[in-house]
Amino acid sequence: MFIRNAWYIAAWDDELTDKPLARRILNEPVVLFRDKSGNASAIADRCCHRGTPLSLGEVVEGGLQCGYHGMVFDGAGKCVHIPGQDKIPDRAFVPAYPLVERDRFLWIWMGEAAKADPARIVDVPWHRDAARWGHRHAVMPIKGHYMLMIDNLMDLTHLGYVHKRTVGGNPSQHVDAKMETSRTQNGVRFTRWMLNSPPPPTYKAAYGFKGTVDRWQEFEWVAPSSVLQWTGAKDAGQGAYEGNREDGFEFKIFHGLTPETETSCLYFWAASIGFKQHDAKANDDFAEALRVTFIEDKDIVEEQQRRLSEFGEDWLVNIVSDGTRMQMRRVFNDLLADEQKLAAE
Repeated sequence: MFIRNAWYIAAWDDELTDKPLARRILNEPVVLFRDKSGNASAIADRCCHRGTPLSLGEVVEGGLQCGYHGMVFDGAGKCVHIPGQDKIPDRAFVPAYPLVERDRFLWIWMGEAAKADPARIVDVPWHRDAARWGHRHAVMPIKGHYMLMIDNLMDLTHLGYVHKRTVGGNPSQHVDAKMETSRTQNGVRFTRWMLNSPPPPTYKAAYGFKGTVDRWQEFEWVAPSSVLQWTGAKDAGQGAYEGNREDGFEFKIFHGLTPETETSCLYFWAASIGFKQHDAKANDDFAEALRVTFIEDKDIVEEQQRRLSEFGEDWLVNIVSDGTRMQMRRVFNDLLADEQKLAAE
């Protein structure tokens, strides 16, 4: 089941070129396109004439032209041209979805259009601050339920096992990290500190740490599908834990998980470094290191999904490290139940 009355990421802005882009979102086929004026739209990817995917067509004056018989649809999903026919039937339209372009994302609303308030879109200000933060981004398809990826982000004790070669470090330091968790207006937030810990390989390669570090990880899940991350480290004992995080190694990551189906999702991630912001190679190298890290997550979650699809979830056991993840799931389940209740009224 999906929460429908929410904003999800449909694409990065630079994914949308002069050609239509096909996506499956909340198990519905959607096509994104920019008209000749550069305005982005999202409509159902199915022509109302013979059901052909509109994503097989092309952008023309007036909108998106079906590649089968040439019917043209505007950004509101209305047919505006039928070759060889002057009168356009009233039923010649396809569903359209609210779409907002902001902070490098194309945000789509798959629920009731009247409830699509852009003020509810997650704010990602560092994507607008190139002077302070570097930026690289990507999208990764994952054959797993999107909430499994969010579970993964809300329990970082896996880092010492899954990410030994990248951002991991000693497993016991992750398990024994100082941890604070709190509810927010729209989700759950946690902060973890690993004091006087050896820096992981990715940190050494990016920043050149020689000794131990004081390392922090701040994560905020914004329901239903976004996670904001601020992570960093300084040489141990240099005041990071007391509040002085300046002149250290720090980066922000945006994680956006958009459901495709019940067993697949799109993982939109962006790496923004607060060191060597204008060094293209440093940005590229760090983003590549994160890409390798996220492939490690992908591999685990996809195999996890295979087992859960086979055996279900009733036999799973929670352990102490699931505390934050369980809080997040309770919020998610409450939101889902509220939406289903309203839909039934």
